[in-house]
Amino acid sequence: MKKTGQFQLKILHPRYWFTWFGLAVLWLLVQLPYPMLIRLGAKAGKISRRVLKRRESITRRNVQLCFPNIQEQELEALIAKNFESLGMALVETGIAWFWSDKRVRKLYSVSGLNNLQQAQQEQRGVMVIGVHFMSLELGGRISGLCQPMMAMYRPHNNQAMEWAQTKGRMRSNKAMIDRRDLRGMVHALKQGEAVWFAPDQDYGPKGSVFAPLFAVDKVATTNGTFVLSRLAKPSMLTIVLIRNTNKSGYQLIIQPPLQDYPYEDSQAAASYMNKVIETEILRAPEQYLWLHRRFKTRPPGEVSLYG
Repeated sequence: MKKTGQFQLKILHPRYWFTWFGLAVLWLLVQLPYPMLIRLGAKAGKISRRVLKRRESITRRNVQLCFPNIQEQELEALIAKNFESLGMALVETGIAWFWSDKRVRKLYSVSGLNNLQQAQQEQRGVMVIGVHFMSLELGGRISGLCQPMMAMYRPHNNQAMEWAQTKGRMRSNKAMIDRRDLRGMVHALKQGEAVWFAPDQDYGPKGSVFAPLFAVDKVATTNGTFVLSRLAKPSMLTIVLIRNTNKSGYQLIIQPPLQDYPYEDSQAAASYMNKVIETEILRAPEQYLWLHRRFKTRPPGEVSLYG
């Protein structure tokens, strides 16, 4: 469990100079006013689509798999907006890591904060179910300003980026927990903490079961939520940050605790959680992280869905 980004001299090694240069440019960029930043981000996203052809192909395939009846015009519009959202995510990361609390607080409204506060008053921990919207990094900062919590994450391979990432995320939260540290997450939940956990990505066949997601009937779904729920008995609720369509700011949406979760059946639990994830994605599908190969893991003997 990490509580601070521990600075070590070795991250000043020349191999990390390009990383430091990029972080410095990002810091300078996000000194601009928000309306200008978000427009620049959208333009950068449009340009990135011309370069990231493989990611565009993955995005198109994911959307077609999930929504097989989508019309071509609607599909193209969603992909275009999705890449704009990708560019905005870069500046939102800079905002999350470098802006003051005072500046960030001007960007968002919150609905359902009482749901989280009441859940924590029960003293049994809260598993905060997250979804990988492009604004996720900023969502973590804003969630922490409303109610500091802990979050599972994957440590970065680049040690300089790991330090910057941890330091940025700790500006408004309590601690970061390696996603492989099951014991740490269970301990935090049993201590009554709110712990953010994202079950909407493909983590491979180990520790996963296959359950439907949208129109795809066999999707590798982590059983992490199922295991944590059985070991720690937390309350469970969703928190997502949605970018306003007019680019004026954000809505942090905190739902009431989930009801009727199937604690005794991992297959039913995976199907249940994927239905929850579907509901959240449909709030703003153009802002979701479609460029991840969500369906790369297949049951034994089945061919890849990505050709």
